Amino acid sequence: MDTELNIARRNFLKVSATLGAGLTLAFYLPASLGAARKFATSNDTFMQNAFIRIGTDSQVTVIVKHLEMGQGVFTGLPTLIAEELDADWSQISVKAAPADAKLYKNLAWGAPQGTGQSNSMANSFDQMRQAGATARAMLVTAAAEQWGVSTEEITVSKGIVQHRNSKRKANFGELADKASQMPVPDNVKLKDMKDFQYIGKPVVRKDTMEKLNGTAKYTIDMQQTGMLTAVVAHPPLFGAKVKSYDASKTKAIKGVIDVVQIPTGVAVLAEGFWPAKLGRDALKIEWDTSTANILGSDEILQQYKVLAKTSGAVVRSEGNADKALAGASKRVAAAFEFPYLAHAAMEPMDCAIALTETGCELWHGEQFQTLTQLNVSKALGIKLDQVKINTLYAGGSFGRRGNPSSDYQLEATHIVKAIAGRVPIKLLWTREDDMRAGFYRPLNYHTLEAALDDKGNIVAWHHRIVGQSILAGTPIEGVMLEKGHDPMSMEGANDMPYRSPNVLVDLHSPKINVPVLWWRSVAHTHTAFSIETFIDELAAKVDKDPVEFRREQLAGEPRLLNVLNLAVEKSGWGKPMTKGRGRGIALHKSFNTYVAQVAEVTVTKDGKVKVDHVTCAVDCGIAVNPEIIASQMQGGIGFGLSAAMKGAITLKNGKVEQSNFHDYEPIRMNEMPHVDVHIVPSNEAPSGVGEPGVPPIAPAVCNAIFMATGIRIRSLPISLHDLSDT
Repeated sequence: MDTELNIARRNFLKVSATLGAGLTLAFYLPASLGAARKFATSNDTFMQNAFIRIGTDSQVTVIVKHLEMGQGVFTGLPTLIAEELDADWSQISVKAAPADAKLYKNLAWGAPQGTGQSNSMANSFDQMRQAGATARAMLVTAAAEQWGVSTEEITVSKGIVQHRNSKRKANFGELADKASQMPVPDNVKLKDMKDFQYIGKPVVRKDTMEKLNGTAKYTIDMQQTGMLTAVVAHPPLFGAKVKSYDASKTKAIKGVIDVVQIPTGVAVLAEGFWPAKLGRDALKIEWDTSTANILGSDEILQQYKVLAKTSGAVVRSEGNADKALAGASKRVAAAFEFPYLAHAAMEPMDCAIALTETGCELWHGEQFQTLTQLNVSKALGIKLDQVKINTLYAGGSFGRRGNPSSDYQLEATHIVKAIAGRVPIKLLWTREDDMRAGFYRPLNYHTLEAALDDKGNIVAWHHRIVGQSILAGTPIEGVMLEKGHDPMSMEGANDMPYRSPNVLVDLHSPKINVPVLWWRSVAHTHTAFSIETFIDELAAKVDKDPVEFRREQLAGEPRLLNVLNLAVEKSGWGKPMTKGRGRGIALHKSFNTYVAQVAEVTVTKDGKVKVDHVTCAVDCGIAVNPEIIASQMQGGIGFGLSAAMKGAITLKNGKVEQSNFHDYEPIRMNEMPHVDVHIVPSNEAPSGVGEPGVPPIAPAVCNAIFMATGIRIRSLPISLHDLSDT
């Protein structure tokens, strides 16, 4: 086991302090801790050094280092603590960890703290279980010493510590004081799967009630004495800058307090959002567009098509694909087009900030604490640890709040810096701001070509990708590139699972002045589509059922085969369908999770597509909370369908044409298909579910459309002409 995760061989930090409610127990697991260290602490110090707090009221507070943005980490990670601690679920409460990478780093990433790549559960599974088991062991030791019995005679269940023979009992709070003085065990035994009480069960989410009753705190809820609301006038073209501005009419609006220029535009500060917005509308700004992007989407795509005719940087090469293709009797080729896409999270970008005597403090739904600390500290000329981040709930993200450039956080920083920090400010972006001045899933163009032998086996495979690099120009470009290539452009293609002795994958990363960012499941959104629809074309070429063809080509991929077979079994694959209806399948591995989906669609004569039903099979290792897994698969399918059926950010003369949900539509409730989710039983390490439900849905739907109509879809969003004459 990796030393970062071999926590059983480490000691835990033990902290005890009187914190209002009384003495507590606390533990954390830093990257390197050779021996237990004890701290005399205040409340603030405690909060910076803990994963678990057990109060004398028996309340167990779990500190979660990952952002809760709807994916369920405020339930999934505390489940691990409750399991090994043998706590009652009702006594568990949750708090977000402060920004401190030394204590709360993402173990999958190494040094930084943050949430992404669907790895919250994967990198915290052992860590949180060990913390819970260690706390339990110390409570048991305290009880044994207090009662003068052996630890082997003590049981723990639902938050009650009991001596088996005498029936003496104590709750956690009654033992917290004494337990905090017990030695920290070097090794603790974790439960066997057969003994799980919470893991694998659908426990109630910890964030549901406060989101229902309105007590959950989001950035927009932040209020402080004197706080002003800020909105920013952004350039109409990417790369444009302010040449001059006239704020005389803005300053005449009641409630407007100040107007300041910042690197990304002009900010209006007011006593509330509405006067700030009206003030922004009244600004007269002259923009310098000399270095701005003036290309439209169609022009960018045409450039990509030209590039696709030339060899790119090789990211995977096995055998000799060019030679095998040249000598093949059966060849299939296809090209695929993917538009820019907006993240369109329900909560647009926002951030509250205040300058303090010791640095600055931020409040917002932060996905990448370490990089935001770095970027803000540089902007203010202060040290990293002088940037305090309070992580609040986020109303969705889909990658948008994990921007390595910290774009909206830096806007807030520059605004408060421009007013010398005289009052706190709360920056709010409108939906239009995020749609027209945000970041996007890159526009991509793919070409694929394959050769088949007489037995229907793939003997050559060439996949070429043209699309902007997400990492280019960011602070993490140097550490995340793989052999000079952006993995965010090629994932899913460089590890394409179908067997072939000759494989070539190459990549072009053109520089276009349009801001791009990872978008829920990143490159898998377009690599899965091109591969899975192309596989269906190959199956048709050799006159084989798409499922049977996949089974034949997936040698050495047992987990993919398992989800394929489960989805096929549960969907009724092969049953006849009426005219105008079709059934399609797609499967994909992303973020170490395996998903297969079967979509059933109805296509009307006027070319309208209705997705009726989706059967989803998922293998994500140990299923910590089946209900959350099912919800994330359903949500991912809805998210992916929105993009497949309607999603496109288009540019004309460099300007984004969409502005809100009226022209960048998600699918509506009445358009959402019925989704059945089936989880493969597994004892493999758990993997992520926030993103892997997205990639297979678009190809499954388009493969179903082909079955219904005979028409191949190679460009998204889906568009069908009138079929009455076909």
